[in-house]
Amino acid sequence: MDGAHVPAVAALEDVCFSTPWSAQGLAEELENPQAHFLTALVGETVAGYIGVQEISGDAYVTNVAVLPEYRRQGIGRALLCAAIDGARRRGCAFLTLEVRPSNADAIRLYESLGFSLMGRRKGFYRDPAEDALIYTLFY
Repeated sequence: MDGAHVPAVAALEDVCFSTPWSAQGLAEELENPQAHFLTALVGETVAGYIGVQEISGDAYVTNVAVLPEYRRQGIGRALLCAAIDGARRRGCAFLTLEVRPSNADAIRLYESLGFSLMGRRKGFYRDPAEDALIYTLFY
């Protein structure tokens, strides 16, 4: 992801999340040496993106999103596989993320890639209120 992608990624955030990241917040992450953001392009369209932060050898997915019209085409899987490979190459011991329990499609994807349910964060999400399931992939 580069600065030219920020407006499209911010628009994607607005479509996919009830509490989206701002364009400014996304742009600031491009300057963060611990952050790794990737976009999936279909032609000129940013169809999806993933953000990962790495701290002391641990990798955390901050967000992964795919535009509704591009879902079920392997874009989310490709983004996650690229993030997994990148974190592994940079020496991270694991990759972890949070997901809403109601997001069955995402949970199936994570589990198909080897992520395991490790815990639950009570009241993590707002709008609507929901716990978060913590999934982790150990290398």
